[in-house]
Amino acid sequence: MLTRLGARPAEGDLVDLLLDCHQRIRTFTELAARLAAAERPAPDEVRDAAARVHRYFSEALPLHARDEEESILPRLEGRDAAVDRALSEMRAEHAAHEEPVGAVLALCAALRDDPSRHAELAPALARAAAGLRGHFERHLEAEERVIFPAIRRLFDAQADARARDELRARRAPPGPGR
Repeated sequence: MLTRLGARPAEGDLVDLLLDCHQRIRTFTELAARLAAAERPAPDEVRDAAARVHRYFSEALPLHARDEEESILPRLEGRDAAVDRALSEMRAEHAAHEEPVGAVLALCAALRDDPSRHAELAPALARAAAGLRGHFERHLEAEERVIFPAIRRLFDAQADARARDELRARRAPPGPGR
């Protein structure tokens, strides 16, 4: 399945954009697991899948964390005690992403650079992908259950539009003067 990192989701509100990001996190976590489970894959397939997973988790995932910490958290913080607890957990989990993401990144970089190591590295990648899946499922579910409904409840149209603009600006290609 081809997943484009720069694909723009259909127009929607801020939560729709964030849900699209969450779906991509799930998609690339699953791609890492499928890469690990592949039996005798062609070297080009290993290289391509590993490069795509590596690119997503090294480039796009950090942007999503910035979206939540720079565009969502400041606009929600202090408005609801339950949401504040969820925001605090979100921030702590973002820091906790480093270890499981780092394991997948290291293994995918090795496979991207030398696909012939697939049989050797597949068991470690399977463990790392499973750990990452468990880590993200808890994290994403909590955001979708508490934080995303709070955005829809507490953001007015102007706050939603500003935050969406910030998300898009983070992904805009550098241009003159940027």
